[in-house]
Amino acid sequence: MTSLETDEHRALRTAVAALGARHRGTFFTPEATDALWREAGKLGYLGVSVPEEYGGGGGGIAELAIVLEELGAAGCPLLLLVVSPSITGTVIARFGTDEQKRQWLPGLADGSRIMTFGITEPGAGSNSHRITTTARRAPDGSGDWLLTGRKVFISGVDVSDATLIVGRTEDARTGKLKPCLFIVERDTPGFEYRPIEMELNAAEKQFELSFDDIRLPAGALVGDENAGLLQLFAGLNPERIMSAAFALGMGRHALAKAVDYARTRTVWKEPIGAHQAIAHPLAQAHIELELARLMTQKAARLHDEGDDTGAGEAANMAKYAAAEANARAVDQAVHTLGGNGLTKEYGLAQLITASRVARIAPVSREMILNYVSHQTLGLPKSY
Repeated sequence: MTSLETDEHRALRTAVAALGARHRGTFFTPEATDALWREAGKLGYLGVSVPEEYGGGGGGIAELAIVLEELGAAGCPLLLLVVSPSITGTVIARFGTDEQKRQWLPGLADGSRIMTFGITEPGAGSNSHRITTTARRAPDGSGDWLLTGRKVFISGVDVSDATLIVGRTEDARTGKLKPCLFIVERDTPGFEYRPIEMELNAAEKQFELSFDDIRLPAGALVGDENAGLLQLFAGLNPERIMSAAFALGMGRHALAKAVDYARTRTVWKEPIGAHQAIAHPLAQAHIELELARLMTQKAARLHDEGDDTGAGEAANMAKYAAAEANARAVDQAVHTLGGNGLTKEYGLAQLITASRVARIAPVSREMILNYVSHQTLGLPKSY
């Protein structure tokens, strides 16, 4: 890590870790999550990737990933950092109008405003090419848009000010549908959201959205309606990098608890960590997390340097590696503690479901393998 991160990066890790330590043990509680969000915003950590002219730190996804990883390692990750400001802030800073930047970026930077991201649909799943949410110009010549569609598994809609909706518009030249992005404020007439009952124990709720010809002003469109996939993937790369950081933090948190337990738990003459059957799996989990971190750092650097193609490949690999390493770390941590790993006292059992989510969302491991096999290895598609 010494050669890959600057002194500023290491200082940021230390400072965020200290913030996390003050909020340690508050994972999964909405009130504590809100308090942490407010303090992180006040200290400038939520806005490290937002341009300085809009109140941010002027850094990139590399810095924001550090914030999320260190909070996760302290046991108090902020899921909404994956979408606000990372996805929505990145897209608006890069493609938004001057008015959109002035309206949203300062609030995203200090945490006073939250914008979620709506891409997943009931019939499309992880296949963004099958999105059916469509937008068309209002027939009255006003320039407004009419948006119709459904979205599922959208995080934090109840606490957000708006959702960045991925839809499709018709290309006037070809007649084909192409991706587009719209800012839909939560109080827009006809914009409905309903909570989805989840087994996952998390502070942030999941929602299903529905809207039928809701009217949006012309200024709700982000960027060029003809830009197509460029703008969409400019947001998806940060999403995958931040998801990797989320998984890394969770894995480090679980592993730290297991290591501490293995050092102190004595059943025979020496602590259980002296036995290779306990020590080796924990060492392996640490190695896998460190390898995943390297790929995450590579992806963040490529993204921040403007290499969208290189970042796309690395971000998918980072998300895959971190999710797999996290799942194994959590599983081994629970197993190390035995029965204690399932008690509320140690707080590891609740990570079992959360670690599984990291392998599914925001893109499944199978879809990442599809991407790598097709885009990287050049293998033919079966679909």
